Amino acid sequence: MSMERLRAWMDSERVGAAYLTNPVSIAYLTGFATEPHERLLGLVLSRADAVLVVPSLEEESATAAAGGLPVRAWRDGEDPWLAVAAALGGPPGRLAVETSHLTLAAWERLRALAGDPEVVDAGSEVRRLRARKSPGEIASLERAARLTDEVATRISAELAPGRTELEVAAAIDHHIAGAGGRLSFETIVQSGPNSAQPHLRPTGRRLAEGDLVLMDFGAAAGGYRADTTRTVVVGVAGARQAELHALVLAAHDAAVAAVRPGATAAEVDEAARAVIRAGGLADRFIHRVGHGLGLEAHEDPSLDPGGSAVLEEGMVITIEPGVYVPGWGGVRIEDDVVVEASGGRLLTHADRSLTPSGAGVH
Repeated sequence: MSMERLRAWMDSERVGAAYLTNPVSIAYLTGFATEPHERLLGLVLSRADAVLVVPSLEEESATAAAGGLPVRAWRDGEDPWLAVAAALGGPPGRLAVETSHLTLAAWERLRALAGDPEVVDAGSEVRRLRARKSPGEIASLERAARLTDEVATRISAELAPGRTELEVAAAIDHHIAGAGGRLSFETIVQSGPNSAQPHLRPTGRRLAEGDLVLMDFGAAAGGYRADTTRTVVVGVAGARQAELHALVLAAHDAAVAAVRPGATAAEVDEAARAVIRAGGLADRFIHRVGHGLGLEAHEDPSLDPGGSAVLEEGMVITIEPGVYVPGWGGVRIEDDVVVEASGGRLLTHADRSLTPSGAGVH
Protein backbone atom coordinates (compact mmCIF):
# COMPACT_ATOMS: atom_id res chain seq x y z
CA MET A 1 0.00 0.00 0.00
CA SER A 2 2.77 2.48 0.90
CA MET A 3 4.53 1.79 -2.41
CA GLU A 4 1.32 2.47 -4.34
CA ARG A 5 0.87 5.76 -2.49
CA LEU A 6 4.39 6.75 -3.51
CA ARG A 7 3.66 5.75 -7.11
CA ALA A 8 0.59 8.00 -7.07
CA TRP A 9 2.86 10.88 -6.06
CA MET A 10 5.28 9.94 -8.86
CA ASP A 11 2.42 10.12 -11.36
CA SER A 12 1.41 13.55 -10.09
CA GLU A 13 5.01 14.78 -10.42
CA ARG A 14 5.57 13.13 -13.83
CA VAL A 15 8.46 11.11 -12.37
CA GLY A 16 9.64 8.20 -14.49
CA ALA A 17 11.56 6.40 -11.71
CA ALA A 18 12.68 6.79 -8.11
CA TYR A 19 16.01 5.69 -6.67
CA LEU A 20 15.76 5.50 -2.88
CA THR A 21 18.78 4.93 -0.65
CA ASN A 22 17.75 5.66 2.95
CA PRO A 23 17.58 2.26 4.71
CA VAL A 24 14.59 3.46 6.75
CA SER A 25 12.67 4.41 3.59
CA ILE A 26 13.50 1.04 2.07
CA ALA A 27 12.32 -0.77 5.21
CA TYR A 28 9.07 1.21 5.17
CA LEU A 29 8.35 0.50 1.50
CA THR A 30 9.55 -3.12 1.26
CA GLY A 31 9.67 -4.63 4.75
CA PHE A 32 13.41 -5.30 4.43
CA ALA A 33 15.38 -3.59 7.21
CA THR A 34 19.16 -3.51 7.28
CA GLU A 35 22.12 -1.20 7.78
CA PRO A 36 24.42 -1.69 4.76
CA HIS A 37 27.23 0.48 6.16
CA GLU A 38 29.59 1.26 3.26
CA ARG A 39 27.89 -1.05 0.74
CA LEU A 40 25.33 0.17 -1.80
CA LEU A 41 21.67 -0.47 -0.99
CA GLY A 42 18.94 0.95 -3.19
CA LEU A 43 15.33 0.61 -4.24
CA VAL A 44 14.55 1.38 -7.88
CA LEU A 45 10.86 2.13 -8.29
CA SER A 46 9.12 2.80 -11.60
CA ARG A 47 5.43 3.23 -12.28
CA ALA A 48 5.12 -0.48 -13.02
CA ASP A 49 8.06 -2.25 -11.38
CA ALA A 50 10.30 -2.22 -8.33
CA VAL A 51 13.72 -3.78 -7.82
CA LEU A 52 15.67 -4.00 -4.58
CA VAL A 53 19.45 -3.74 -5.12
CA VAL A 54 21.38 -5.29 -2.22
CA PRO A 55 24.86 -6.58 -1.34
CA SER A 56 25.02 -10.34 -1.99
CA LEU A 57 25.44 -11.07 1.72
CA GLU A 58 21.95 -9.58 2.23
CA GLU A 59 20.28 -11.41 -0.70
CA GLU A 60 18.67 -14.23 1.25
CA SER A 61 17.26 -12.04 4.02
CA ALA A 62 16.09 -9.40 1.53
CA THR A 63 14.28 -12.01 -0.55
CA ALA A 64 12.57 -13.41 2.55
CA ALA A 65 11.54 -10.01 3.92
CA ALA A 66 10.49 -8.23 0.73
CA GLY A 67 7.52 -10.48 -0.04
CA GLY A 68 8.12 -11.34 -3.69
CA LEU A 69 9.77 -8.06 -4.68
CA PRO A 70 12.55 -8.74 -7.25
CA VAL A 71 16.00 -8.62 -5.62
CA ARG A 72 19.17 -7.90 -7.58
CA ALA A 73 22.34 -8.73 -5.62
CA TRP A 74 25.89 -7.61 -6.29
CA ARG A 75 29.09 -9.17 -4.92
CA ASP A 76 32.08 -7.50 -3.31
CA GLY A 77 34.54 -6.71 -6.09
CA GLU A 78 31.76 -5.94 -8.59
CA ASP A 79 30.57 -2.47 -9.55
CA PRO A 80 27.19 -2.15 -7.77
CA TRP A 81 26.14 0.65 -10.11
CA LEU A 82 25.81 -1.89 -12.92
CA ALA A 83 23.00 -3.47 -10.90
CA VAL A 84 21.37 -0.06 -10.45
CA ALA A 85 21.65 0.66 -14.19
CA ALA A 86 20.06 -2.70 -15.03
CA ALA A 87 17.20 -2.00 -12.60
CA LEU A 88 16.59 1.44 -14.11
CA GLY A 89 16.53 -0.03 -17.61
CA GLY A 90 17.35 3.27 -19.31
CA PRO A 91 17.00 7.04 -18.86
CA PRO A 92 13.91 7.72 -16.74
CA GLY A 93 13.34 11.36 -17.70
CA ARG A 94 12.49 12.82 -14.32
CA LEU A 95 14.20 10.90 -11.50
CA ALA A 96 13.21 11.11 -7.83
CA VAL A 97 15.93 10.70 -5.19
CA GLU A 98 16.26 11.41 -1.48
CA THR A 99 18.37 14.53 -1.71
CA SER A 100 19.07 14.64 2.03
CA HIS A 101 20.54 11.13 1.93
CA LEU A 102 22.20 10.65 -1.46
CA THR A 103 25.87 11.67 -1.37
CA LEU A 104 27.42 13.85 -4.05
CA ALA A 105 29.70 11.02 -5.13
CA ALA A 106 26.72 8.66 -5.51
CA TRP A 107 24.77 11.29 -7.41
CA GLU A 108 27.58 11.73 -9.92
CA ARG A 109 27.55 8.00 -10.69
CA LEU A 110 23.75 7.91 -10.82
CA ARG A 111 23.52 10.94 -13.10
CA ALA A 112 25.98 9.41 -15.57
CA LEU A 113 24.13 6.11 -15.90
CA ALA A 114 20.64 7.67 -15.88
CA GLY A 115 21.33 10.09 -18.74
CA ASP A 116 21.66 13.30 -16.71
CA PRO A 117 17.99 13.30 -15.62
CA GLU A 118 15.94 16.11 -14.16
CA VAL A 119 15.88 15.52 -10.39
CA VAL A 120 12.93 15.63 -7.99
CA ASP A 121 13.24 15.18 -4.22
CA ALA A 122 11.33 12.13 -2.97
CA GLY A 123 12.54 12.36 0.62
CA SER A 124 9.93 14.80 1.87
CA GLU A 125 7.13 12.76 0.32
CA VAL A 126 8.36 9.50 1.88
CA ARG A 127 8.58 11.23 5.26
CA ARG A 128 5.04 12.56 4.80
CA LEU A 129 3.74 9.08 4.04
CA ARG A 130 5.57 7.62 7.03
CA ALA A 131 4.15 10.21 9.43
CA ARG A 132 0.64 8.71 9.33
CA LYS A 133 0.78 5.18 10.66
CA SER A 134 -1.32 2.27 9.42
CA PRO A 135 -3.22 0.12 11.94
CA GLY A 136 -0.45 -2.48 11.66
CA GLU A 137 2.21 0.10 12.42
CA ILE A 138 0.26 1.38 15.43
CA ALA A 139 -0.04 -2.21 16.69
CA SER A 140 3.75 -2.54 16.54
CA LEU A 141 4.17 0.76 18.39
CA GLU A 142 1.69 -0.40 21.04
CA ARG A 143 3.72 -3.57 21.57
CA ALA A 144 6.94 -1.54 21.84
CA ALA A 145 5.24 0.72 24.39
CA ARG A 146 4.08 -2.25 26.49
CA LEU A 147 7.60 -3.66 26.58
CA THR A 148 8.95 -0.23 27.55
CA ASP A 149 6.40 0.09 30.36
CA GLU A 150 7.44 -3.31 31.74
CA VAL A 151 11.06 -2.22 31.84
CA ALA A 152 10.23 1.15 33.41
CA THR A 153 8.43 -0.60 36.24
CA ARG A 154 11.27 -3.06 36.83
CA ILE A 155 14.11 -0.55 36.78
CA SER A 156 12.35 1.95 39.06
CA ALA A 157 12.11 -0.75 41.71
CA GLU A 158 15.81 -1.59 41.37
CA LEU A 159 17.34 1.85 41.90
CA ALA A 160 19.54 1.99 44.98
CA PRO A 161 22.42 4.06 46.36
CA GLY A 162 25.79 2.91 45.09
CA ARG A 163 24.76 1.79 41.60
CA THR A 164 26.39 3.78 38.82
CA GLU A 165 24.53 5.42 35.97
CA LEU A 166 26.29 3.02 33.61
CA GLU A 167 25.11 0.04 35.65
CA VAL A 168 21.51 1.26 35.61
CA ALA A 169 21.68 1.83 31.85
CA ALA A 170 23.06 -1.68 31.35
CA ALA A 171 20.24 -3.09 33.48
CA ILE A 172 17.65 -1.28 31.35
CA ASP A 173 19.21 -2.70 28.19
CA HIS A 174 19.23 -6.20 29.74
CA HIS A 175 15.56 -5.93 30.69
CA ILE A 176 14.60 -4.79 27.19
CA ALA A 177 16.37 -7.80 25.67
CA GLY A 178 14.78 -10.09 28.27
CA ALA A 179 11.34 -8.79 27.34
CA GLY A 180 11.95 -9.66 23.70
CA GLY A 181 12.69 -6.17 22.41
CA ARG A 182 15.60 -4.30 20.90
CA LEU A 183 16.89 -0.89 21.94
CA SER A 184 15.16 2.05 20.29
CA PHE A 185 18.28 4.17 20.87
CA GLU A 186 21.18 4.44 23.29
CA THR A 187 19.81 4.44 26.82
CA ILE A 188 20.25 7.64 28.85
CA VAL A 189 20.57 7.58 32.65
CA GLN A 190 21.46 10.74 34.58
CA SER A 191 21.55 11.22 38.34
CA GLY A 192 21.78 14.14 40.73
CA PRO A 193 23.19 17.28 39.07
CA ASN A 194 23.86 15.29 35.87
CA SER A 195 20.10 15.21 35.27
CA ALA A 196 20.24 18.94 34.51
CA GLN A 197 21.93 18.13 31.18
CA PRO A 198 19.07 16.74 29.04
CA HIS A 199 21.06 14.35 26.83
CA LEU A 200 24.17 13.58 28.88
CA ARG A 201 25.24 9.97 28.39
CA PRO A 202 25.60 7.70 31.46
CA THR A 203 28.73 8.12 33.54
CA GLY A 204 30.38 6.30 36.41
CA ARG A 205 28.65 8.57 38.94
CA ARG A 206 27.11 6.55 41.76
CA LEU A 207 23.54 7.12 42.83
CA ALA A 208 23.09 8.60 46.29
CA GLU A 209 20.16 8.79 48.67
CA GLY A 210 17.87 11.64 47.62
CA ASP A 211 19.18 11.82 44.03
CA LEU A 212 16.93 12.57 41.10
CA VAL A 213 17.41 9.88 38.43
CA LEU A 214 16.33 10.68 34.88
CA MET A 215 15.99 7.62 32.61
CA ASP A 216 15.29 8.04 28.87
CA PHE A 217 14.95 4.76 26.94
CA GLY A 218 12.72 2.66 24.75
CA ALA A 219 12.12 -0.81 23.36
CA ALA A 220 11.60 -1.54 19.66
CA ALA A 221 9.21 -4.21 18.36
CA GLY A 222 8.90 -5.18 14.71
CA GLY A 223 11.24 -2.30 13.89
CA TYR A 224 8.95 0.30 15.51
CA ARG A 225 10.36 2.27 18.43
CA ALA A 226 8.95 3.46 21.72
CA ASP A 227 10.51 6.33 23.67
CA THR A 228 9.82 7.17 27.29
CA THR A 229 11.39 9.18 30.09
CA ARG A 230 10.75 8.79 33.78
CA THR A 231 12.34 10.84 36.57
CA VAL A 232 12.33 9.26 40.01
CA VAL A 233 14.11 9.86 43.29
CA VAL A 234 16.29 7.42 45.20
CA GLY A 235 14.62 7.11 48.59
CA VAL A 236 12.66 10.06 49.92
CA ALA A 237 11.92 13.09 47.74
CA GLY A 238 12.58 16.63 48.87
CA ALA A 239 9.95 19.36 48.69
CA ARG A 240 11.69 21.18 45.82
CA GLN A 241 11.98 17.92 43.85
CA ALA A 242 8.30 17.22 44.38
CA GLU A 243 7.37 20.77 43.34
CA LEU A 244 9.26 20.64 40.05
CA HIS A 245 8.06 17.14 39.27
CA ALA A 246 4.45 18.21 39.81
CA LEU A 247 5.01 21.22 37.51
CA VAL A 248 6.45 19.08 34.72
CA LEU A 249 3.68 16.50 35.10
CA ALA A 250 1.06 19.24 34.81
CA ALA A 251 2.79 20.52 31.66
CA HIS A 252 2.88 16.97 30.27
CA ASP A 253 -0.85 16.49 30.92
CA ALA A 254 -1.72 19.86 29.36
CA ALA A 255 0.18 18.99 26.18
CA VAL A 256 -1.44 15.55 25.92
CA ALA A 257 -4.86 17.20 26.31
CA ALA A 258 -4.01 19.56 23.42
CA VAL A 259 -3.29 16.70 20.99
CA ARG A 260 -5.99 16.38 18.33
CA PRO A 261 -6.24 16.27 14.53
CA GLY A 262 -5.78 19.79 13.20
CA ALA A 263 -3.74 21.05 16.15
CA THR A 264 -0.41 22.58 15.19
CA ALA A 265 2.94 21.64 16.64
CA ALA A 266 3.16 25.13 18.12
CA GLU A 267 -0.18 24.77 19.92
CA VAL A 268 0.81 21.49 21.58
CA ASP A 269 4.22 22.85 22.54
CA GLU A 270 2.68 26.00 23.95
CA ALA A 271 0.19 24.03 26.08
CA ALA A 272 3.13 22.57 28.00
CA ARG A 273 5.28 25.68 27.90
CA ALA A 274 2.52 27.87 29.35
CA VAL A 275 2.33 25.72 32.47
CA ILE A 276 6.07 25.90 33.06
CA ARG A 277 6.08 29.63 32.29
CA ALA A 278 3.39 30.16 34.94
CA GLY A 279 5.65 28.30 37.37
CA GLY A 280 8.42 30.84 36.71
CA LEU A 281 10.75 28.40 34.95
CA ALA A 282 10.26 29.21 31.28
CA ASP A 283 14.01 29.60 30.74
CA ARG A 284 14.62 26.09 32.13
CA PHE A 285 12.49 24.32 29.48
CA ILE A 286 15.08 24.33 26.71
CA HIS A 287 13.86 21.91 24.03
CA ARG A 288 10.79 21.15 21.95
CA VAL A 289 7.86 19.34 23.54
CA GLY A 290 8.04 16.29 21.29
CA HIS A 291 8.65 14.55 17.97
CA GLY A 292 7.31 11.78 15.76
CA LEU A 293 7.90 8.08 16.36
CA GLY A 294 7.99 5.08 14.06
CA LEU A 295 10.79 3.18 12.40
CA GLU A 296 13.04 5.89 13.82
CA ALA A 297 13.08 7.21 17.36
CA HIS A 298 12.99 10.77 15.99
CA GLU A 299 10.97 11.47 12.85
CA ASP A 300 8.28 13.80 11.56
CA PRO A 301 6.42 15.68 12.86
CA SER A 302 8.63 17.86 15.03
CA LEU A 303 6.67 19.63 17.78
CA ASP A 304 8.87 22.72 17.87
CA PRO A 305 7.93 26.04 19.45
CA GLY A 306 6.42 28.00 16.58
CA GLY A 307 6.25 24.83 14.47
CA SER A 308 3.69 24.83 11.66
CA ALA A 309 3.29 21.05 11.34
CA VAL A 310 -0.37 20.03 11.66
CA LEU A 311 -1.28 16.85 13.52
CA GLU A 312 -3.24 14.25 11.59
CA GLU A 313 -5.08 11.14 12.65
CA GLY A 314 -2.64 8.21 12.72
CA MET A 315 0.44 10.20 13.70
CA VAL A 316 2.37 8.96 16.73
CA ILE A 317 4.31 11.52 18.73
CA THR A 318 6.09 12.01 22.04
CA ILE A 319 5.15 14.53 24.71
CA GLU A 320 8.22 15.33 26.84
CA PRO A 321 8.38 18.62 28.75
CA GLY A 322 11.23 19.15 31.18
CA VAL A 323 12.79 21.58 33.63
CA TYR A 324 16.57 21.68 34.15
CA VAL A 325 18.35 23.58 36.93
CA PRO A 326 22.14 23.64 36.41
CA GLY A 327 24.10 22.19 39.30
CA TRP A 328 20.94 20.88 40.97
CA GLY A 329 19.10 18.52 38.64
CA GLY A 330 16.36 18.12 36.08
CA VAL A 331 12.95 16.52 35.62
CA ARG A 332 11.54 15.23 32.34
CA ILE A 333 8.41 13.10 31.79
CA GLU A 334 7.87 11.58 28.35
CA ASP A 335 5.11 9.46 26.87
CA ASP A 336 4.12 8.20 23.43
CA VAL A 337 0.77 9.38 22.06
CA VAL A 338 -1.24 8.36 18.99
CA VAL A 339 -3.42 11.03 17.36
CA GLU A 340 -6.99 9.78 17.01
CA ALA A 341 -10.22 11.44 15.92
CA SER A 342 -11.19 12.00 19.56
CA GLY A 343 -7.77 13.37 20.60
CA GLY A 344 -4.53 11.92 21.90
CA ARG A 345 -4.35 8.36 23.25
CA LEU A 346 -1.42 7.40 25.46
CA LEU A 347 0.56 4.33 24.39
CA THR A 348 2.96 4.34 27.36
CA HIS A 349 1.48 4.02 30.82
CA ALA A 350 4.27 3.30 33.33
CA ASP A 351 4.00 5.03 36.72
CA ARG A 352 4.83 8.73 36.31
CA SER A 353 5.20 9.49 40.00
CA LEU A 354 8.43 10.76 41.49
CA THR A 355 8.48 7.93 44.04
CA PRO A 356 6.94 4.88 42.32
CA SER A 357 8.02 2.64 45.20
CA GLY A 358 5.73 4.62 47.49
CA ALA A 359 8.36 6.61 49.42
CA GLY A 360 7.16 9.83 51.01
CA VAL A 361 8.11 13.48 50.64
CA HIS A 362 9.86 15.45 53.36
